[in-house]
Amino acid sequence: MSTIRRLIYGEIFNAVAYVLLAFLSLFFFFDFVDELPSLGKPSVLGTGDSYELRHALLYVLLLVPNRIYELMPIAVLIGSVFVMARLAQGSEFTILRTSGLGPWRALRTLLGLGAIFVCLTFAVGDYIAPLADRSAQVLKARFQGRINLGQTGAWLKERQAYSSYSVNVGSVSALGALKNIRIFELDNRGFLVSSLQAETGQIGDDSAWHLKQVMRREFNTGSRDALQLTQEALPEYRWPTELSTEMVSVALLNPDRMRTADLYAYIQHLQSNGQTAQKHEIEFWRKVFYPLSCLVMVVLALPFAYLHFRSGGIAGYVFGGVMTGISFFLLNNVFGYIGNLNQWQPWLAAASPALIYSLMSLGAFGWLVLRR
Repeated sequence: MSTIRRLIYGEIFNAVAYVLLAFLSLFFFFDFVDELPSLGKPSVLGTGDSYELRHALLYVLLLVPNRIYELMPIAVLIGSVFVMARLAQGSEFTILRTSGLGPWRALRTLLGLGAIFVCLTFAVGDYIAPLADRSAQVLKARFQGRINLGQTGAWLKERQAYSSYSVNVGSVSALGALKNIRIFELDNRGFLVSSLQAETGQIGDDSAWHLKQVMRREFNTGSRDALQLTQEALPEYRWPTELSTEMVSVALLNPDRMRTADLYAYIQHLQSNGQTAQKHEIEFWRKVFYPLSCLVMVVLALPFAYLHFRSGGIAGYVFGGVMTGISFFLLNNVFGYIGNLNQWQPWLAAASPALIYSLMSLGAFGWLVLRR
């Protein structure tokens, strides 16, 4: 059985590698074309550098690990379908069956291969892709001058002993300086006590943010009849907080680009401060279940080994595998949005595509392999 295992594993590994390389080449081309309008633009940091071809190539290369993570289940499905169908077309799988490779043994063999792809997908998505994505953002920020955080910026919240703070960061420079900072302080009754707006800021090592060019406003909320507003402009201001550099850096990334451990810690921070974490919880469970979808894909490919192919008929089945992989990718994204809108259980919204395709693969295995 070790010889059969090496044969199947080697064929599928080679096929998955070729499919993954083809997809990565396609996405690399699209990403590189998107960067062409930025070529030649000078750095806004005043260093004299300009965004050259080598910078664009490096930026697109840093996006490759995340592409690998996204495309791995699809590549596993297409590669496995191609190998299984080719073995069936050449009657090689029939010979393997007569040599003692029964349906359950074949299933265990493919599940072992799928477990390898699961570990590989998890390692790329949890360690390599987040690091590469942060490096890509820093590289782009060298020429844009900042990392944009969307139209409303990044929002964080912190509860302290007698008040709570809502913090908004508009952008982050390439050197890690915060820009366009707004801090709103509310008391235990939910009344606005003070607001602070700073042009720039830096997170220090003394559990505080060091802000510059600050406009601070304080509101007297003692009574409605005696509302008072005190306003002062300060060149510098020290704001004590437990919001660390790691917490802000996590907020800068999209949830799907975070490490699983960082995403879990960020969810705990949001929940402890009374913020909704539905979107991040769904993404957390998606990152848990997404590598496991490689197991579903290899099981879905097994029934193709028991089909009888005519000459040239393998192309249609491979095309069906491509469409199945694309549909899984689309369904995985759609269920995330639907679960967030309808307030589904996060684990259910994340696991639904994998469960649906698991039932499909097991149904095909039971009907085509065991019954026929």
